[in-house]
Amino acid sequence: MRLRSVNVGRQESIDHGNRTFVTGICKRPSDGSVHIGYDLVAGDTICNTEHHGGKDQVAYAYSTEDYDWWSAELDTELQPGAFGDNLTIDGLPTDLYVGDRLLIGDVLLEATSPRIPCSTLAARMQDSGFGVQFRKAERPGIYFRVLNEGEVSAGDGVTLIENPVPVVSILELFRLSYDLSPDPADLERYLEAPLADRFRAKLEQKLAAAGSSAA
Repeated sequence: MRLRSVNVGRQESIDHGNRTFVTGICKRPSDGSVHIGYDLVAGDTICNTEHHGGKDQVAYAYSTEDYDWWSAELDTELQPGAFGDNLTIDGLPTDLYVGDRLLIGDVLLEATSPRIPCSTLAARMQDSGFGVQFRKAERPGIYFRVLNEGEVSAGDGVTLIENPVPVVSILELFRLSYDLSPDPADLERYLEAPLADRFRAKLEQKLAAAGSSAA
């Protein structure tokens, strides 16, 4: 694997329908090295801190190959950062296990959760139905926490370090987000993985709801 680009975005406004979105989703490749810290990617902007950013979702990565797929699907050339990804990576698998790690120079990242499409992504694509299309494509990209900070640059090699005790994959979590009747045993097992806090809270809510239904 190789880092195709490091992308950051400033606060911008996007008009879509009758709404205006203030967002940092419009990310563009940076020149030179970029510092990836324990709580942010230098030069990047997170506007909606309720749903984005934080220590468990510092960096969002998307694969070049999935971008190629989308470019063909949409019949338009998508550039790195179009989906709000900080890291566009050649050869990044669509699916990893939570707890799998990427080593880029001194930077060590740990996979924590998939990206769940929202209205801001639909506004970015100027397509109200894009969230459904993104869901069906099952190419969500991956959020990472930072275990060791440092500098990264386009062209850096990327090494995958697999979780020796895999519990749940990114795509399993992505599908679970839309599952209205998840198996409580699966939820309990998934909670053993090093999930992002936001995703852990969602699973705990689903488990509690499943328990209430059973009662």
